Amino acid sequence: MTVDLLSRRTLLATGGAAIVTGVAGFKVPAQAKGVAPTPSMRGGSNNYRPGAPIVKRIGGGGFWMSGTVRRAGDGAPLAGQRIQIWAHTTEGHERDTRSHGATLTDADGVFRLEMPQIVPAFGQPHGHLAYDSDEFETVFLRPVMPSSKDTSLEAHFVLQPV
Repeated sequence: MTVDLLSRRTLLATGGAAIVTGVAGFKVPAQAKGVAPTPSMRGGSNNYRPGAPIVKRIGGGGFWMSGTVRRAGDGAPLAGQRIQIWAHTTEGHERDTRSHGATLTDADGVFRLEMPQIVPAFGQPHGHLAYDSDEFETVFLRPVMPSSKDTSLEAHFVLQPV
C-alpha cells in the first residue's frame, strides 16, 4: 500500500506541476548534452606505425576509407587533423609499411583516402584508423565491414582535447 500511495503522490505532484507550468506558459529550457568523445576500440592499435606519411593514395586504390573528425563537447568539425589508415588489403598485410598512410581533414572535418580493397584478416574484413597528433587524445578505431565485397568504409572520430 505504501508503494501505491507514493506512486499516486508522485503522479499527482508531477501532473500538477505540468498543469501549472502549462497554464502559466512557462517553457522548460532544453538541456544540451555534449558530444561524447570516441573511445579507442579493442585491437585498433594492432600493427600501428607512428609517423606514417601523408599520402594521396595507398597502393593502387579502388577502395575508399572516409569519415569525419569533430571536437568532443560542442561537436565542431576539426580541420587539418591527421588520420592514419592501414588495413589488410589485396596488395599487402596490415603490418606492411606500404599498407599504411595518413591524410588530413578538410575545412568541414571530413577525410577521405583511397586504398586497395580490404580483405578479411582473422575472418573479418576491417580497417584500422588512428588519430595520433598532440592536440587531442589518441584514438584507435577498428571498424568491421558488413561484407568483404564492400568498396568503402566509414569511421567517425570525436576527439577529446588533451
